[in-house]
Order: sequence, then C-alpha cells, then structure tokens
Amino acid sequence: MKKIYNIGFFGDDVWAHKALDYLLKDKSINVNFICGRFKTKDKTLKKIAEKYKIKFFKKKNINDIKFINYIKKNKIDLLASMSFDQIFKNEIINAINNNIINCHAGKLPFYRGRNILNWALINGEKDFGITTHFVNKKIDTGDIILQKIFKISKNDDYKSLLIKSHNECAKIIFKTIKKIQNNDYKATPQNKFSKGSSYFKKRVMGDEIINLKQKSYHIKNFVRALVEPGPIARINLKNNQICVKKISILNKKNVIHRINNNLLTVKNKKIYLKTIDKKIICIEKWHLKRKTNKNFKLEIL
Repeated sequence: MKKIYNIGFFGDDVWAHKALDYLLKDKSINVNFICGRFKTKDKTLKKIAEKYKIKFFKKKNINDIKFINYIKKNKIDLLASMSFDQIFKNEIINAINNNIINCHAGKLPFYRGRNILNWALINGEKDFGITTHFVNKKIDTGDIILQKIFKISKNDDYKSLLIKSHNECAKIIFKTIKKIQNNDYKATPQNKFSKGSSYFKKRVMGDEIINLKQKSYHIKNFVRALVEPGPIARINLKNNQICVKKISILNKKNVIHRINNNLLTVKNKKIYLKTIDKKIICIEKWHLKRKTNKNFKLEIL
C-alpha cells in the first residue's frame, strides 16, 4: 500500500483556497495542518480547516521551537508555501531536511521579492512566470523545480494577471508536490537556470501616485498595474487626488479641444493630459479620492 504523503501548508487568501482544493481531493496526500498569516483577514482558510478536520495555526513566529517540535513529532514529509509572509529560517529548514517548497508568481531568478505582478506590468514586460522552488534561508533564491511562462497581452492588467495566477499557481504547486512525492523531479540551481537576477521591493502606500514626468507608455503601464483589487493609481490635480481606473494614448491630432495647463476636459467628463513625449493620454474612467479644493470642478466643453 502506498504511503500517505504528510504535508503542512502555509498560505493566505484565494491563492491558498485554490491550492487546497487540489490537495484535499488527493487521497494519497494528508494535509496535516494549515498555517495562515498571523494578521490574516481570511476567514475562509480556517473554515476549510474545520470542514476537513485539519489543525489550523496562526503563528506569530513559525520558527519557534514548539512549532518545529510539532513538525518533527508529526513526521511531516513536506512543507508547502504560497502567499505567505514569514521567512523560513535554518532551524525549520533543517528540521524538515530541506523539504520546503514555495510557489512564486514571478519568473525566477528574475522578479524575486514582492508585488511581482504589479512590477511586471509597470516595467512593460511581455510575459511573466510562475515558479516553484525549494526554500533556503534567502528570499526566492532556492533551486527551481517547475516554471511556466505566460504571455502578457496589451489588454491585461493587474486584475487579469491575478486571476490567472490564482488558478495557475494552484495547478503548479500541486503538480510539484506530486512530483516530489513520487521522487520524479529535478531541482535546478537558479544560477544555472538563467544568468542574472533581480529583486523587487514591496510596494507601499504612496507608491500609487502617477509620475507625470514619465512618457505616455510608462504612465499607461503604471495605471494598468494599479487597479482593483489592489490600490488604484492616483494623480494629483488642482490640489485633489483623482483615482485613475483606465487610460488610453491618443494621437494629438485627433484631439480638437483646447489645452489649459496640460489639462483638457471634454463633454463626456474624460480628462486629457499632455505628456513629455508630446502624446496625449485620455483618462477615461476616474473618480475623486480626496477633495480638498471646494471650488474643484471639471469644465465641461
């Protein structure tokens, strides 16, 4: 009889829900515990654990000795992580004989770090990757197990890439776990997988302000990178902040309305701005974030 593969799962939100949907249907895999983020607002993850009678943790420090002893005592074969916010340190890595994997929505060894889907769009990339790799003491630097590349179309934005990543990450981490379970995998050091690397920091409040000194295509990429369900791109205009939901780049000759201090308003309430590359961007969908100028009014032409 085939041995049941005993795993611990670390994750959060839709990323975790979809991956667990695959794992919990496989009778040869036992999810011994689920560990959510310590400050998670995800109530669904705990409900999944309760439904399947799985132990649920929210650990402030996953590297504490009590938790490590729990892993040893319960003879966990593998730890799997996706959308988790703590770093696995040497003690827990050694306790599980280096059998910790992570699913990363980035084309490693490039795009290590945080908020990778946003950064890929901001940088105007034509594709992005989803990678599973073994975890070491550094961030996103472990040996690569599987990687799949997806095209980024001109119509893609953060929301569309996020939906695709939720679905594909779940498939890829499940496939990776099965390969390790069956000892049917090859792990490749990242310096042999590709030359070079890059790391991107976590985006923070205030990073969503549009830089109007950039060229039109940079602004367009920035806007499509910052849409719901994440923070929305914003622009400071007449002492007010406007949330920009959609823009397009126009040929200047097609615009017949007058320009006033780089701002143009038209009858359908669209906002037009000149850019440094002498293009005009049309803010098609927007709303006020904060109104400080009581006299603020878009002139309708």
